[in-house]
Amino acid sequence: MSKDPTVTDPNLYTVVFENDRVRVLEYRDRPGDRTHPHSHPDSVMYTLGSFTRRLQAGDREVELQLEAGHVRWLDAQEHAGENIGETPTHALFIELKDAPRDPADAEALGPA
Repeated sequence: MSKDPTVTDPNLYTVVFENDRVRVLEYRDRPGDRTHPHSHPDSVMYTLGSFTRRLQAGDREVELQLEAGHVRWLDAQEHAGENIGETPTHALFIELKDAPRDPADAEALGPA
C-alpha cells in the first residue's frame, strides 16, 4: 500500500507543483480531522495558518502548536496526524526529490 499522502488522504493533500527536483503539497484540514499513516521525504514546511496537531509514529507521539508564517525543516519521516486544535490546519510542504544539479546545466535564468 502506498504511503504517499496524496493517496492515503487525497481529501487533505493536493499537489500544487511538481517537477523532477521537488513536489509542493498543500495540506488543509479542520479540527478533528486525522490522516492515515503516510511518509514524507526531506521537506520544508511553511505554515499558512496557526494550528495545533498531534503526530504519531509507532509508539512515539508529539503535540505541536505552530503559528502562521513559520518555515521549518522536516527530516524524512512516516507518521499519522490529527488536528487537535480549534482552527483549521493550512500548510505547504516542499518535498525534496534529489541532489541539486550543477548550476551550469540550468536551461532558464530566473523562475521557470
